[in-house]
Amino acid sequence: MVSSKTTKTADSLVHEVGVSRSAERLPGEPDEGQLSRWLEFVLDCLNRQPSEVSVRIVDEQEITSLNAQYRGLEKATNVLSFPAGISVDEVEVLGDIVICSKVVKLESDQYGRSFTDRYAHMLIHGLLHLLGYDHMEEAPRVRMEQLETDLLLRLGMGNPYE
Repeated sequence: MVSSKTTKTADSLVHEVGVSRSAERLPGEPDEGQLSRWLEFVLDCLNRQPSEVSVRIVDEQEITSLNAQYRGLEKATNVLSFPAGISVDEVEVLGDIVICSKVVKLESDQYGRSFTDRYAHMLIHGLLHLLGYDHMEEAPRVRMEQLETDLLLRLGMGNPYE
């Protein structure tokens, strides 16, 4: 597992991101350090209190099993979020993001996006779910998509909805 911490001197703000995997790394897949930096960047942009998040990179079989167990959908998906919603010693434990690199790669090809851009989008999407954002209804979906777009643009990536 890779662990990363980012510190802001003014507020002494620290975010901790743990990344682990059970799937082999795909060619061109962002490394664990990059995933941590993206999430830390988003948490900083959103002015979150010191936070902790876990990322697990899995294969299609594992994501299918989790999707069936927790959402009743027996198919592979790109990302799942499991909010914790607790605080320990003034650190907000946000929860777990489970991402399937192979599905993200297939989608990047399907949508004509770079693997890196699609990966960042799905990771940010998962984090926003941990923070309580949702896209089941129109107004919250529009807010979530706008925030995803703004954050990705700040990371130097394109609008995923164009």
